[in-house]
Amino acid sequence: MPDALDLLKTRRSVKPIELTGPSPDAGELETLLTVASRVPDHGKLAPWRFIVFEGPAREAAGEVIAKRFAAQHPEATGDQLGFERNRLARAPLVIAVVSRAAPHVKIPEWEQQLSAGAAAMTLVMAAHALGFAASWITEWYAYDREVLDALGLKAHERMAGFVHIGRARKPPEERDRPRLADIVTRYSAS
Repeated sequence: MPDALDLLKTRRSVKPIELTGPSPDAGELETLLTVASRVPDHGKLAPWRFIVFEGPAREAAGEVIAKRFAAQHPEATGDQLGFERNRLARAPLVIAVVSRAAPHVKIPEWEQQLSAGAAAMTLVMAAHALGFAASWITEWYAYDREVLDALGLKAHERMAGFVHIGRARKPPEERDRPRLADIVTRYSAS
């Protein structure tokens, strides 16, 4: 297992189409979800939850996505509908992170949303720590209310993202990262 800093330095997103099996087993999945639920959570609200898509459930969810796409794009070709149908079947495991942020007397909704984002990123890092590759993405269907309703989200819930998990078909390539000089400033008391 890589040490913590090496783990953070070596994480790379891998496109879902470049992921293959085997997917995490039941014990590894429980570890992933347990670790992802250990994020900062002001007020202990658990303002997020997870939906696991594995096996045939990935294809069933893809049918929901393709049906909605077809309704929005009646001119869509069979290839386009097939692409949409395959959205959650590209990786062996997909875990949706759902934000349950809601008005609270003490905890701002923004903090709750950030906690959901932290859960998604921690899920990605936990996958990397277990030797898997992952990609946290949102695509059009993450913002489509009809798709979200069909996937079981409640009216106040939003999709923080879909984390696709599997094994990388090839080593991920490094990409350019921002230079610290371009993104870091120092506050001055004077």
